[in-house]
Amino acid sequence: MPTPAPRSAKAEATRAGIVSAAMRLFKEGGYDATTMRAVADAAGVSLGSAYYYFASKEHLVQGFYDQISGEHQEVVTDVLADETAFAPRLAGVLERWIDLAAPYHDFAGTFFRNAADPRSPLSPFSPESAAAREASVAIHREVLAGSDLKLPAALREEMPELLWLLQMGMVLFWVYDSSDDQARTRALVRGVVPLVDRLGRLTRLPVVRGVAGDIAALARSLRD
Repeated sequence: MPTPAPRSAKAEATRAGIVSAAMRLFKEGGYDATTMRAVADAAGVSLGSAYYYFASKEHLVQGFYDQISGEHQEVVTDVLADETAFAPRLAGVLERWIDLAAPYHDFAGTFFRNAADPRSPLSPFSPESAAAREASVAIHREVLAGSDLKLPAALREEMPELLWLLQMGMVLFWVYDSSDDQARTRALVRGVVPLVDRLGRLTRLPVVRGVAGDIAALARSLRD
C-alpha cells in the first residue's frame, strides 16, 4: 500500500479542529445525538469539508484515537528518559494514558460499544486503527528497548504487541470503572505491572525458556 502524502499544516489544523469540536459535542450532548452538521458548525467549516476529512462519526472518533495516540507519545517522553527499570517505565506509560483519557471517560462506553463490533473502523484491530495501533506498539517497543528487562530473543520480538494487548485490557477495565478518578484502574496497573515484570524475568531461566518460546510462537500465529 503506498504511503499517503503528508497533509499540509493547514489541513492538519483543520482536521484537529474538527476532532476537538466533535469531542466537545460528544461530551456535552452524547455521541448518538451529535450530527456531522453540528460538528461542522462547531468547527467553523462546511459540512462538505467535515465529510472530506471524516467519512462518518465513527471516523471522527478514529481521528480522536490518532490524536490521543500522538499526545500519549509526547507525555511519556520524560518517563522513558528518566527510568531504566522496566516496571516503572511500563507503569508510567499506562498511567499517563489514564490521565490523558480521563476527560472522555463519561462517554467512553459509547465508543466501546461501536469498537466491540469487529466490522467497525473503531475496532482496535481494524485497518482504520492501524496508525493508532502502531503508535501504541511503538511506545511499548521503546518501553522494552530502554529497560533493564532481558528476554529471550523470540519473546522480545513479540513483547511490544503483547504489552499493547495488556493496555487494551486495561482500557476495557477503565471503560467500566466508575470509581473516583478511575482509582480501581490505577490500582490494577500497580498490581499487574510488577507481575509482568516478574514473569518476564523468569523467562531467562532454562526451565521457563521453552514456555517463553511457545508464547512467542502463539503471538506470531495470531498476528499472521
